[in-house]
Amino acid sequence: MSETTPSADTPDPRGKVPAPRHEPLSLPPAAMPAGPASDDIADDMKEAYWSIYDGAAAKATVGQILARLPRTVRQIGQLAWQADRRATVAVVVLQLVSAAMSAFGLAASVAVLQQLFAQGPTPDKIRSAIPQILLVVAFLSAQALLEAGVAVAQARVTPKIRTALESEFLRLTAHVRLEVVDDSDWHDDAYRANDRGLFYARQIVGQVVSLASAFLGLIGTASVLTVLHPLLLPLLPLSVVPVGAAAVRTARARFHSFRRWNAMQRRVRVFSWLLLDQYSAAELRADTAQQALLDEHHRLTSRIAEEDTRLGVSAALLTLAGRGLGGVGAGITYVALGAMLIAGWLPLAAGAGAVIAIQASRTSLTRFVDVAHLVYEHAMWVTDLLAFQERCRTLQPRRGKQVAPETVKAITLRNVRYTYPGKDSPALDDISLTLHAGETVAFVGLNGSGKSTCSRLIAGLYDPQEGSVLWDGVDAADLDTESLQRRVATVLQDPVRFPFSALANLTVSRGTLTEADPQRALDAARASGAERVIADLPGTWQALLSKRFRDGQELSAGQWAKIAVARGLYKDAPVLLLDEPTASMDPRAEHDVYQAVLRGKLRDDQITVLISHRLASVVDCDRIYVFDNGRITEAGPHQELMALGGDYAQMFTLQAAGYQTTSAASDSRTVHP
Repeated sequence: MSETTPSADTPDPRGKVPAPRHEPLSLPPAAMPAGPASDDIADDMKEAYWSIYDGAAAKATVGQILARLPRTVRQIGQLAWQADRRATVAVVVLQLVSAAMSAFGLAASVAVLQQLFAQGPTPDKIRSAIPQILLVVAFLSAQALLEAGVAVAQARVTPKIRTALESEFLRLTAHVRLEVVDDSDWHDDAYRANDRGLFYARQIVGQVVSLASAFLGLIGTASVLTVLHPLLLPLLPLSVVPVGAAAVRTARARFHSFRRWNAMQRRVRVFSWLLLDQYSAAELRADTAQQALLDEHHRLTSRIAEEDTRLGVSAALLTLAGRGLGGVGAGITYVALGAMLIAGWLPLAAGAGAVIAIQASRTSLTRFVDVAHLVYEHAMWVTDLLAFQERCRTLQPRRGKQVAPETVKAITLRNVRYTYPGKDSPALDDISLTLHAGETVAFVGLNGSGKSTCSRLIAGLYDPQEGSVLWDGVDAADLDTESLQRRVATVLQDPVRFPFSALANLTVSRGTLTEADPQRALDAARASGAERVIADLPGTWQALLSKRFRDGQELSAGQWAKIAVARGLYKDAPVLLLDEPTASMDPRAEHDVYQAVLRGKLRDDQITVLISHRLASVVDCDRIYVFDNGRITEAGPHQELMALGGDYAQMFTLQAAGYQTTSAASDSRTVHP
């Protein structure tokens, strides 16, 4: 007897078969590159969420950078003031006095030169200059002490800024509404603020202090030049502006080069990760794909080496050009200074002091330019962090309203509608149902039919966009969101694997990692099947469930599922939502969990909602709701739905037929004596 394969036009007796493709897939090419097809790897890399401000200073004009600096200094000053007022005042005062000491030291050095070289140095003049020399030493020593004081005060305020910003950032992001977290754009913004904003918030305080030091140094040297001779001040730009221009060009080239180099590093890290990752190791070896990845890694690292060489040569040439430009400016300045000396406008001793002041100005300006570029760019990241925090403050759940009740007799969904951001069709469309205390209900249906979305509205994780969710007649929109969420225990198919102790993995459901109700924990472990898992661990309840720790334990997916069910039971909430909780369990463990949860509930007044694709597990539920495209198409107990002969009956029959077919095939292969 020949077997026939059902065609697309002939329905399969076990259910529907997918229609054929309208456009058949063509043959793939025999060879193609492993990555971007173009020669420029950097240009083909999509800009990462955390790199959008990298190189911003290289694109800005000098005017834009200078215009933004006062705002940046004020912003960082406000953060420092909020973190530690005394330390902030100390930084400002000590920095100002240190700059004054620097200027006084320069002025004293000039006075020493004037006294030594006025009409030629003599032993008497050297002896008479000793007090001035001691004064220079005193000023320089005072400056060193003051700078140490600035460093100490800065060390006090900087960590406090980071701690305050990080604590506020995590507090806000941990509490934003769930639908916000589901938005991928928000997720990128959050990681960017965390990775870059917090990092640069710690660095920028010291950079602003360095910027202020360089700026005050410029003012000090300019003041000394003015005292020596008013005409020396116009000479200062001739020497320092070329140096500053060269510093600007060098800084911009450095930022551009880093951006390109960083893009290529991101690409090569993909291969490094695949070669080192624990989860890809088995398949990598089974496919013997190591050499293919190593070859591509070598190709990319060779390109990076070429880029490093190019950057080094470019930097050397820019440095040479900058020094040459600065030398020309300095030459012009010194020619003008020599002309003033020849004309008798300036004494020789004052000329020597002017040279020292001009050299100090060049150093201060170069430092100012470099730090200004860093401050400009890093301030963008800090501003981005603060703007993100402000945005998160508008996305917090409802607070301060009526607290959700300790127990609930009925939860009613009335004409509820919900559509995910960016989606055209609703996930839930005009859903109405009522759940009663003491009953177990099931949500079934195909993937994407709205089951999990409905459970999240019940749990207060989402708010309906139309309609209402009522707890004993009170609209959930009038209840404090977190108090409502505390009344619901949710067990998901892919639970969080907390890297804590076995006991803390249960108690975390009640908002603590350190305190437990021993009897409740043991009851939850027994009911979920986690008792044997925990008992077999070294240290039992104290065992750390993560390989990140010494002697930490790694659990299988099925064992984690039991821990998750125990966590939900430990919460002892009036509502228990089980969203495919046993998908990774073996049949016996699954049976034990359903026996405990569906037939031997720990609370008689609990509302239990089970979401499952294994319809055999929902047979004993009091009511079953069938979801399809965001709507409830059928509702009732198992026998009633089977008699109805609708979607539920068809799905149940298909699953049952699979077991029966397997059983019949096994029987047909059995050889009887």
